[in-house]
Amino acid sequence: MNKPFDLSRFVNRDNNILQLILITVAIFAMMSWLEPTKFLRYYNFESISFIFPELGIVAIAMMLAMLTGGIDLSVIGIANLAGILAGVFFTKLFPGDPAAGMAGEIARVAAGVMLALGVGLVAGALNGLLITRAKITPILATLGTGQVFTGLCMVLTGGPAIVGFPAYWGLIGNGKLFGIAVPLLIFVAVAMVIAVMLTRTSFGLNLFLIGTNPRAAVFAGLKSDRMVLYSYMMSGTLAALAGIILSGRTNAAKSDYGTSYLLQAVLICVLGGTNPAGGRGTVLGISIAVIALMLLASGFQMMRFSNHLIDFIWGGFLLLVMVLNAFRNRA
Repeated sequence: MNKPFDLSRFVNRDNNILQLILITVAIFAMMSWLEPTKFLRYYNFESISFIFPELGIVAIAMMLAMLTGGIDLSVIGIANLAGILAGVFFTKLFPGDPAAGMAGEIARVAAGVMLALGVGLVAGALNGLLITRAKITPILATLGTGQVFTGLCMVLTGGPAIVGFPAYWGLIGNGKLFGIAVPLLIFVAVAMVIAVMLTRTSFGLNLFLIGTNPRAAVFAGLKSDRMVLYSYMMSGTLAALAGIILSGRTNAAKSDYGTSYLLQAVLICVLGGTNPAGGRGTVLGISIAVIALMLLASGFQMMRFSNHLIDFIWGGFLLLVMVLNAFRNRA
């Protein structure tokens, strides 16, 4: 006999979820009250549905690294490098051929997607090897590789953005399917796959164990280094996917695109209940947190807050959430 759904037990599994829902509702109510004519427009929510998936995917990538007690500060460098190499592929190595028709263009875009995801996989593997083999602290390893990836972007572009992506590539970032934004559909698919992996597979459960108690993981016979390597490979691949969506939405790729996403991704992870020391985090928490932040960012833009002030608010918000979490954990 199936047990009835118990809402209190669902919330208690991660007591941060209820807090997140209340924060999201409060932000929505506040912005609706401050800017009702602009904030409540259909166009505003449609714009959010195209923009927030790339940030959400970056945050999930960050969470995967945090689950093992690490962090991936190279996600934005990987995202931009993936988009730029795809742009070089389209403009230099595999330019469009009008005679190829629709099938040829789709195959060309598919090849570009595989190239970009492969770049993310290799970049993530490099991070993982530096952490597991060279025993470099994750924050230093990924900070260094992030600078290397950004430098490669500068070398490949010379500074300006690469433009001229295929039309079908643009559909990944700007298209609609059954009236729903394609980036949103991609985010939902990624979130479901990662959530199932973390909660329904031995790999996901082992990731939590490594982050919770590395010594116990060793005694349990887990190959911790291999698990950490795989987590950074997944993180890099997801970062590359975010780069594909970003370049598809803007029809361009550049070395400094999405630089503010790094701080926001860390904030989303912490706000979403991910423990920076490892061992705790949920895709649901990340999803709700990114919606809350996008609603807040949309309201700030409507009130004409400067980007510098918004970055200041994100930083202060991150510190506040970390302090509150520390006091709550002590309690």
